Amino acid sequence: MAKGKSGAQRSALAEVVTREYTIHLHKQVFGAAFKKRTPRAVKAIRQFAQVHMGTTDVRMDPQLNQLLWARGIKAVPHRIRVRLARQRNDDENAKEKLYTQVSHVPVASFKGLQTQQVDE
Repeated sequence: MAKGKSGAQRSALAEVVTREYTIHLHKQVFGAAFKKRTPRAVKAIRQFAQVHMGTTDVRMDPQLNQLLWARGIKAVPHRIRVRLARQRNDDENAKEKLYTQVSHVPVASFKGLQTQQVDE
């Protein structure tokens, strides 16, 4: 932190939020061996959610997993639209107070889409 500044840190705990993102998976799996492409795409989505939502506990929707694996291990979709929902963890024994739920959002075209805040 800079000298003389006393900025307050934002708490992720207070922010239960849902956003929609477009993830360019082709950038993540380009150059990977064929038998490692879809596993690398799953890890890339998990890493993306950790960075953008600030939680290490990331839970992927089974439909999203099926969509990634639908075309096999070699043919990963180039782009995917996902909804990231940061939610409170109700389990008393949980290591973290928040977790991120990742689910698929079907779209006709990716043209002109931007990150959107979703009101629930």
